[in-house]
Amino acid sequence: MDNKLIQPVLTQLKIIESEKGAVYHALKRTESSFFEFGEAYFSFVNKGAIKGWKKHKKLTMNIIVPVGVIKFVVCHFSSDKPIFSEYILGPGTNYSRLTVPPGYWLAFEGLEDINCLLNVADLEHEKLEADNISLNEIKYSW
Repeated sequence: MDNKLIQPVLTQLKIIESEKGAVYHALKRTESSFFEFGEAYFSFVNKGAIKGWKKHKKLTMNIIVPVGVIKFVVCHFSSDKPIFSEYILGPGTNYSRLTVPPGYWLAFEGLEDINCLLNVADLEHEKLEADNISLNEIKYSW
């Protein structure tokens, strides 16, 4: 598998309204930001809770927020200085998919009472594949 992305990508997604319940698109195998399927999981984050920092070495994340609102902060370093990109995702705010290639630090915060993300990853989880550090090791003002 060849990861061709060199930076995060935000893809607008469709919500198809229906009287019986809406359909929320997530990911198609024909999209340029999709490489391979490894695993998919849901992660809940409580309001005001912050999860992170995590950096994958090989895995590409495809993150969708179908419930709630979550603020994502992606960080990489240029000349030892952190460069931050912020994304606020949720169905009522910005229903999009955030694709994060390997090599970027990621942290996120729940902004509503109930917040859930779906990550469709291109690899299965491996304990040693990612680096984790505490929130205070990268200086960011939440």
